[in-house]
Order: sequence, then C-alpha cells, then structure tokens
Amino acid sequence: MARSHGRFLWYELVTTDVAAANAFYADVIGWGTQEAATAAAYTLFTAAGSAVSGLMRLPEAARQSGLRPSWVGYVGVDDVDAAAERIERLGGAVYVPPTDVPNISRVSVAADPQMATIAVLKWVNGGQDEPADLDAPGRVGWHELLAADWEKAFAFYREVFGWQRARSQAGEPSSYQLFSTGGQTVGGM
Repeated sequence: MARSHGRFLWYELVTTDVAAANAFYADVIGWGTQEAATAAAYTLFTAAGSAVSGLMRLPEAARQSGLRPSWVGYVGVDDVDAAAERIERLGGAVYVPPTDVPNISRVSVAADPQMATIAVLKWVNGGQDEPADLDAPGRVGWHELLAADWEKAFAFYREVFGWQRARSQAGEPSSYQLFSTGGQTVGGM
C-alpha cells in the first residue's frame, strides 16, 4: 500500500469570486498565489514557495445545480476507480467519476452518505504522495468533519480509507471521535 493511502494530500477551494478568495487568504493566512500551467484557469495557493492547495472558479453549471463555494479535501488512495466504486457501494455518491488530470493525477469527487463532499486522488508522480511538513505555517495540519452522525461517518471513512480511531487524552468521547492514519492522529469528527 502506498504511504499516501488514507492521508489528506490536497485541498481545493471552488468559489464564485476568485479575486476575493486570493485577497482573503493572502491577508488571513499569508498564502501567495501562482497560476497553474493547465488548460483550465487554476490558481495554486503557496506557502514558503510550495503549493499547498488550489483555487478555481465554481463552474456555472455546478452553481446552477445548487453547489455553493466550498473547500474540498482530497484523500490519497491506491486506486481511484476502486475507491469511487467503494464509496457508491457504501451509500455515498460520485459527482465526478474517476478522471485523469494529464501529467498530474487521477481524481474523483464524491460525497459520503451524509452528503459531505470528499475527493480521492492518486498522483501520477509518486514523489508527490507525502505532504510537506504539516506543522509549517500555512499548511493544513488538522482535518475536521462536522457530521449529523459521527459514528456512521467514521464507519464509512474507515471502510473507504482505513482510518483508525484515535484516543483523546480526555478518554472516550460520546460526541466526538479523533481519527488517525499511518499511525498519526490527523483529525476528528
């Protein structure tokens, strides 16, 4: 299994106002921006000279279908097609079927059974698998999911990504669960 399986590898903001998002995140977090060399307009947010997340305009058709500006987390998987199939089998929905982004990745955008959007990703270049120092300023180091039923959400993500329960110092909570991947606690729900 690749070391990226089950780890958050990328975040992407889809928005109706790219210029305002650029200004906001530059001011609040200190991110720089760099236009990506892709066919579609795509901006990379950068920290310390490295890309840390992406920014793109919310497509008009998506907006008209009810989608709103939002952040999407991309979780690494060994096989995007198998992960998309597993998501559907477990009651989730696939919004964007497995798709190749030439020379970059294979991705699929989906939702869990409670309709939280999540994307799965496999980089074309395996050297991109390991996220940069998550403790460095400007990096995403914690991942939080607000769910109507965290126990059902956790069961779903455990099956899709192999996430494990992590114990908090306060003991076993009844309304919050920490989760880990690769032996590291990375978030909660």
